[in-house]
Amino acid sequence: MTHHDLTRLLDWFTTFCASYTCSAEDDDLRNYLLKQEHTHRVREEAVAIAAEQGCGDTDLLLAECIGLLHDVGRFPQYRKFGTFRDADSVNHAAQSVRVILEEQILATLEQEERRLIIKSVALHNVYLIPRQLNRRELFFLRLIRDADKLDIWRVFLEYYALPEDERASAVGLGFPDYPTCSPKILTAITRGEMINLVDVKTLNDFKLLQLSWIFDLNFGPTRRLFRERGYLKSFAATLPKEAAVRSALAILESYLERTVDAESSITSGETAWIR
Repeated sequence: MTHHDLTRLLDWFTTFCASYTCSAEDDDLRNYLLKQEHTHRVREEAVAIAAEQGCGDTDLLLAECIGLLHDVGRFPQYRKFGTFRDADSVNHAAQSVRVILEEQILATLEQEERRLIIKSVALHNVYLIPRQLNRRELFFLRLIRDADKLDIWRVFLEYYALPEDERASAVGLGFPDYPTCSPKILTAITRGEMINLVDVKTLNDFKLLQLSWIFDLNFGPTRRLFRERGYLKSFAATLPKEAAVRSALAILESYLERTVDAESSITSGETAWIR
């Protein structure tokens, strides 16, 4: 993959987005623009993490390409179904692969690069990473999952901070905003487990699901950036103040501090992955 290839893909993405935004109005436009901005931020996060891992130029281009293409399926998903909730529409990762293949935008790349990009896009939203991946596939899949999470946290914190009439409506996935958290959700966090979307009942549950992604981070820079940006504290400010929620948040904070500190103490010039 070359810089020319990436420039061509960036131009394609601009045209692709315009085909959705040019005639969209009000809320639909907000939802499309949100995904467009998210895409650009994810590709930047992916490159930044990959650079800290010591990736060479070709792998940095691949990281940026995967970030650019990981969510292209969101646009036809929203146009057809009016939602970003996969359970009520289509698997957006699979839809992204369909867009990539139908548009033939990877045709100039080597076969191995095409396969790697498509596999990373196809699996970026799975609950658990499949075991049957080689080392290179695993690296890029972990990379896009971390980069995606970093910006999703930003997206949701900005969403919660906006007045309701200014929010991109599809972000909250339609969960009711009740002042409670489900016991099953809190129990999962006390066990150090990532929350499954099928168990989410309320918007507060959904917030805790996003925080439980801490248990699924793959790279030291991702954990460090999560802490430096104060995401845990910002999410906590939007959650109920009941004791069980405070206890769950304390567990998340303790896990984050342990893993970030462990990374700092182990790493001296080379990167250690802590899972």
